[in-house]
Amino acid sequence: MDLTPSPPQAALRAECRVWLRANASWEYGIGLPPRFDTLEAEVEFGKAWQEKLSAGRWVGVAWPQEYGGRGAGPIEHYIVTEELATARAPELVGRIGVNLLGPTILANGTEAQRARFLPNILNASEIWCQLFSEPGAGSDLASLTTKATRTDGGWLLNGQKVWTSYAQFADWGACLARSDTEAKPQAGITYFIIDMRSPGVDVRPLRQITDESEFNEVFLNDVFVPDDRVVGEVHQGWRVANSTLTHERGVNPRQLVIHSQLLDALMQMAHRNGSYHDPQIGPRLAQAFTELRIFQLHNWRAVSRTSRGSDPGPVGSISKLWWSEMSKRMHDLAMDIVGPEAPLWRGASHNDGDGMWQRSWLYYQASSIWAGTNEIQRNVIAERTLGLPKEPSKPAAK
Repeated sequence: MDLTPSPPQAALRAECRVWLRANASWEYGIGLPPRFDTLEAEVEFGKAWQEKLSAGRWVGVAWPQEYGGRGAGPIEHYIVTEELATARAPELVGRIGVNLLGPTILANGTEAQRARFLPNILNASEIWCQLFSEPGAGSDLASLTTKATRTDGGWLLNGQKVWTSYAQFADWGACLARSDTEAKPQAGITYFIIDMRSPGVDVRPLRQITDESEFNEVFLNDVFVPDDRVVGEVHQGWRVANSTLTHERGVNPRQLVIHSQLLDALMQMAHRNGSYHDPQIGPRLAQAFTELRIFQLHNWRAVSRTSRGSDPGPVGSISKLWWSEMSKRMHDLAMDIVGPEAPLWRGASHNDGDGMWQRSWLYYQASSIWAGTNEIQRNVIAERTLGLPKEPSKPAAK
């Protein structure tokens, strides 16, 4: 594709850059975004920042104007994402709603659902979470067991979800539940919008290896969901869910922002401690820079497809596999640049970044699991992109 911007696209980039320089509450383009002592403080800052971005119409750039967007295209959305990365802006606190669930409601929801939920997703006045994975249904999502039972005016949901990011802060959750227990695994599933403050919703934070609790397990006990909060058709939730997963795997603006910022900060640290000129470090920094640019081009390819009206399709698995493996290599490099300080944590003296690199290394060990495990992505690439034969089915139990 031709990466030369059109005059309107160049003007949009310039306008966004000027706005960010005027509205960034940190030093524009220097270091990393602000850091916080608690997840709660980070969320509160993130809400205020996203509200300001939304007021300038820099969130949901490709969304229709009537819902708070600019009515632009995916290329314009990507241009703004690149400028946010350049400015070292913090990632959106409402990213699950903006990047995954909002587009799903746009594509599959009713007009009433779009009008009710989309504007509040953009300005972060309502935070969303994704209730898909279960203790026994992660990579094999079709085997989920959370049950939806018909009742007067709606449904009662019972089950357990896990690895739910920001559930403790969420106002709404997108939930997959089995509404027809007699159907085949990928049939009989319905896509629900759950009020996370409803009676019967029990959110329990999970302590992670980083000593934080971004992830949660969520228990649903007779949670009532009215009929008007079903997205798409009843029993057709698997099709709707694939729309969400396509957005999650296809274009990865969040990971582009994060890793662009990480690599720049890594370069600065290498200059400070002299490791930039180490023959064991310099070539790996060059490799990390090259891999990040290749990832950027993978994203542009996906953007090119969506700008022509196509979804990213199975090639989105290539991008997910690429950035997750790239991330692990980049963080291993970070630990080598940190050097003898690598085992230290926050508050230790002579620790460049005050534990930021150690925390990030621990956090991104799970990158091969997010958005579908890398093993699943390799199967998708092999079967749907390269046309290789499927793995043989397991024999039925006797």
